[in-house]
Amino acid sequence: MEEEEGPPKKELYALLHVSPEASDEEIRKAYRQWAQVYHPDKYQSPHMKVIATENFQRICEAYEILTDENKRQIYDIYGMEGLTSGLELGPKLNKAEEIKEELERLKRRKEQEKMSSHFRPSGTILASMSVPHFLCGDSFMRGMAMRSEVQSQISKRNTLAVAGNLEVDGNAGGGAATLVFRHQISSVSSIEFMASAGLHALVGVQSSRHLTLHSTATMAVAMSLRDGSLNLTNTWTRQLSDNATGNIQLGLGPESSISVGWQKKSEKMSAAGEVKLGTGSFGASAQYTHRFSSKSHGRVAGKIGSTNLEIEVGGGRKLSNFSTVRMLYSIGIQGIFWKFELHRGGQKLLIPILLTRRLNPVFATGAFVIPTSVYFLLKKFVFKPYYRKREKQKALENMEKTSAQVREARAAADKAQQLLQNVANRKKARQLERGGLVITKAVYGNGKALKRIDEPVEANDESASQIIDVTLPLNFLVNDSGQLKLHEGVKKSGIMGFCDPCPGEPKQLYIEYTYGGRRYEVVVDDYGELLIPQERHRI
Repeated sequence: MEEEEGPPKKELYALLHVSPEASDEEIRKAYRQWAQVYHPDKYQSPHMKVIATENFQRICEAYEILTDENKRQIYDIYGMEGLTSGLELGPKLNKAEEIKEELERLKRRKEQEKMSSHFRPSGTILASMSVPHFLCGDSFMRGMAMRSEVQSQISKRNTLAVAGNLEVDGNAGGGAATLVFRHQISSVSSIEFMASAGLHALVGVQSSRHLTLHSTATMAVAMSLRDGSLNLTNTWTRQLSDNATGNIQLGLGPESSISVGWQKKSEKMSAAGEVKLGTGSFGASAQYTHRFSSKSHGRVAGKIGSTNLEIEVGGGRKLSNFSTVRMLYSIGIQGIFWKFELHRGGQKLLIPILLTRRLNPVFATGAFVIPTSVYFLLKKFVFKPYYRKREKQKALENMEKTSAQVREARAAADKAQQLLQNVANRKKARQLERGGLVITKAVYGNGKALKRIDEPVEANDESASQIIDVTLPLNFLVNDSGQLKLHEGVKKSGIMGFCDPCPGEPKQLYIEYTYGGRRYEVVVDDYGELLIPQERHRI
């Protein structure tokens, strides 16, 4: 299994236990503190002297890189690979500003090369099917629509998009080709030119501008090449909160309208709604999606208006990092539908199946209950066992592949903990005397394995191999004021006495601690910031 994607690991900052934004003085102070622990001259035993030497060299290397402006700039952008690959910035670059400018130039060039050679395709295929037509002896397929778009970043400020679509409905059909050129005028404004030929031939221009930090205005005008009619659209978008936006759109033309919309999105849910009033019609729509886990979600949506009345319910599941499948049940004045959707990357396959145009209550209930029951039965007895088996097999293959690497990392972590033990125990005893912060239990590793840490070890040796006890190093990191801080954006496996027990797997840190005679517990993600004690952690 490949290493999980995420921000740069910043191991050197974790090693010195400083923030990635730490000043040179903070780095020197941290180095002096660690040097007092790891200096080989502090140990008489040959075995401990060897361990101290190994870890002292790691501390010195981190200090040397992070206090050198040139090397630190390279490390912050490219990581250790940038340093070990011999990246050179040139002998004439002596000032920090020059070094930073050159690094940014190299980074921009790399990004531009990547963008210029990479086209971002997207497309949708809609295949409409009908059971009533099939039962009457006609074709099961009612119609088909296809749309494809390719977008390319031709320069830093310019984007070109080419799109085409085809529609077939019974014996009628049509198509269109569209070309869109977008130019970024400045950091707050852009303009688009559009031309379309075919079924809906038109030309248009659209301009967008950020009015403030939280609001944007867009104005567009389009002229139909068939009848010469003009359509003018004005849209105002406002950031209502950290995860909610609202918009108002005014359209003037053959079919003038005004609409008000709202969207909200968070880690667990997304919701949207819109009310539209036009010269010839009106309507309202809303949808709510709830994420039950990182892989599955449920969806409820509804539409009501002068030409539509529909309720939709269903759910979907993430098959991989790029693929999601969804099944929806829809009932309205147009009939009863099953809708199947497959999303993969920028591609979508939509298959609505018309079951009947008659709104029979018995049929409507059966059309919802039967497939839902079949799905949950398959999920419980087929899909879940299959995916669990596949995930377990992948985890075992990854463990075998990285077993030697993990053994070495565990051995290094154990050696580092031996050096920290005496100081950590003294700090712990001092905190116990004053009723301060004491880490009673801390384990780091696979998030799923952490949930099973209270089970008997012999029942899940595999889980035990994917976590590491880090109680001792965390007690060492508790400061004299009785606080512990782990910095945001720093991978925790780089902390002295830690290691990565399961490369490629998402990891968390679980901590139980006491403070003032009370018990607390907290779980933090691998790159998350942690400051304890806090009252909200109290058990």
